[in-house]
Amino acid sequence: MIKLNFNTNRNLAFGVVGLLIAVIILAFTTSAEEKQEQPAAMASLPVEIATPVYERITEWDEYTGRFEASSRVEVRARVSGFLEKVNFQDGEHVKKGQTLFVIDQRPFKIALDEAEANYAQALASLKTAQDNFERVESLRETGALSIEEYDRRKQALVHAEASIQLAQAKVNNAKLNLEFTEVKAPISGLVSRDRVNEGNIVDGGSANSTLLTTIVATSPIHFYFTGSESDYLKYVRLARNGERGEARSEGIPVFIQLLDEDEFVHEATMDFVDNEIDNNSGTIESRAVLENKDHLLEPGMFGKARLLGSAEHEALMIPDEVIGTNQSMRFVYTLSEDNKVVSKTVTLGPLHSNGLRIIRDGITSEDKVIVNNIQKIRPGMVVNPSQVAIEGETNNLTEVAQAH
Repeated sequence: MIKLNFNTNRNLAFGVVGLLIAVIILAFTTSAEEKQEQPAAMASLPVEIATPVYERITEWDEYTGRFEASSRVEVRARVSGFLEKVNFQDGEHVKKGQTLFVIDQRPFKIALDEAEANYAQALASLKTAQDNFERVESLRETGALSIEEYDRRKQALVHAEASIQLAQAKVNNAKLNLEFTEVKAPISGLVSRDRVNEGNIVDGGSANSTLLTTIVATSPIHFYFTGSESDYLKYVRLARNGERGEARSEGIPVFIQLLDEDEFVHEATMDFVDNEIDNNSGTIESRAVLENKDHLLEPGMFGKARLLGSAEHEALMIPDEVIGTNQSMRFVYTLSEDNKVVSKTVTLGPLHSNGLRIIRDGITSEDKVIVNNIQKIRPGMVVNPSQVAIEGETNNLTEVAQAH
């Protein structure tokens, strides 16, 4: 008969439990080692670093505006009548004084003939009155004529002279109305379509006169834009400090970009600043004028204007895309001496003409700014840096402005 040793069985159970504990410890140890290897792998993340561009620059302010014709006229009739002829093609360039419309002239010629006939009658009446007065003037000296008769004939002469003036005025008015039957271009420019066709009756000579067409002068052309009250104060103070020209009198250069353009290639000159701040919007209107000899620019087109916004000064600049956002805060990632990521809050200025963002405060010219892999890094992370250089877009606005 075989007898089991209780101590042996107990030792076997303890061995099995010990083995399970060893397996569990090994598993946790392996998991911990894997977790420790992950930060080690992230620490080797390659990034590019660059020092901010530090240059002496002139800042530029940008505004959105709209082109308007330098002169625009609504062509209306000054006399009423039937429209007899249209003497232009829709959309063509017309010259000042060119006849655009002709209103039926026959009624006005008849009116002129009547006025001239009345004038001739008035001349005959004046001649009779003059002769009658001359006869009695010599009789008055001899006393053969009463004072009453003398005064009557004198008054008849004065009345005849006044009738001549009235008849002449009617002749002049009839000639003017006949002239107004030819509706002429008051300015040179591009004419719109004819709003009234031949054979229609038109009203003229009043506030409700029929609109026949419009003419716009587009060379030169105006560009209107508005700025805030704070912008206006900034420019005035710069001018008083001698750091910028006076907007109303010194022809500040303005550069304009169209919707389909990448550069501000159209050069203009500011020639007008309004005389008051708008009470509703708190803005003030300004105008730039530019040549438009090729008639590329049309009234109503939108554009973006850029003009001098500061005196020449030293500034730090970095690419706009390396700047992060944390709610209302803006920050950039920089590199410490031990290759750790450091987040620094920055104060932004405007985009410069070279495409880089001006930084007012938060970093120095010695900081090493991380310019790639921004989404993969966090403050405190150790990274593997490589040095690069920040390059801005080529732009000659500053040189042009200095030339002015």
